[in-house]
Amino acid sequence: MRIPHKIDLHMHSSVSDGSDSPAQLLDRVKEVGLQLFALTDHDAIKGCVTMLELLREGDPAFLPGAEFSCRDEKGKYHILGYGYDPRAESIRQLVETGHGMRMRKLRARLDFLRERFGVSFPEEELRWLMAQDNPGKPHIGNLMVKYGYARSKEQAIKEYINQLHIRSDFLRPEQAIAGILGAGGIPVLAHPSYGDGDQLILGEEMDQRLRWLMERGLQGVEAYYSGFTGKLNREMLDFAQRYGLYVTAGSDYHGKNKMIALGDTGLEDAAEGPEGLRRFLDQVRKEQPC
Repeated sequence: MRIPHKIDLHMHSSVSDGSDSPAQLLDRVKEVGLQLFALTDHDAIKGCVTMLELLREGDPAFLPGAEFSCRDEKGKYHILGYGYDPRAESIRQLVETGHGMRMRKLRARLDFLRERFGVSFPEEELRWLMAQDNPGKPHIGNLMVKYGYARSKEQAIKEYINQLHIRSDFLRPEQAIAGILGAGGIPVLAHPSYGDGDQLILGEEMDQRLRWLMERGLQGVEAYYSGFTGKLNREMLDFAQRYGLYVTAGSDYHGKNKMIALGDTGLEDAAEGPEGLRRFLDQVRKEQPC
């Protein structure tokens, strides 16, 4: 089977911190000619449920996804889940837990900005913010620009919002992995080389991290990623081959909220798709025809 190179398995809609609605995202997917795509909103499956309702015969193949922000004593992780049953109780409980944590962090950030920097917003804006499915830093940053507290969303996040370090309220990676597996999905480590902040994880440290997560049920790595150099891509492919892990490819597209092009995964530069990606696609087609 020939692997299609027009794949993007990591993107976000307005259900989390992307700017495109699921309907707009589907239009963009068709515009750029993707053959297979997955929507991976943060701690949310609502966008995927909507996408499944929007799809029509002849549209690109779709794979339900999600991205869960996790942390434990060893560091920070983003765990992607693919091909799960959105009706399964384990994935719904995981989403509910992740959403609750996000809302608590949102309130903590708003309190911090008000007390530390005097940042405040009108009540109608706060009601709008609280009504979003999964509001995060970009939502607050955009409001700060709108009301003149920052020149750009990026400045708002870097110089203001990120001054508050919240470390206690996170899903643990084994929680996310168990929830994904319980719903019949495949857990994959997103952009594996990137840790917390500017941290770069390589070599023996990466080896230990992968083995630690594999013991908890991790099945794949996002070896193709928009932010990866050739060296990072090759290292992750080597690890995937060594441990028999699935391989995925994603851009991390957020629409206007990040300067990342839809479909920019690096996979099209590969002469031949890796075995780990071939096995991943075979597996998800068996579990859930795309």
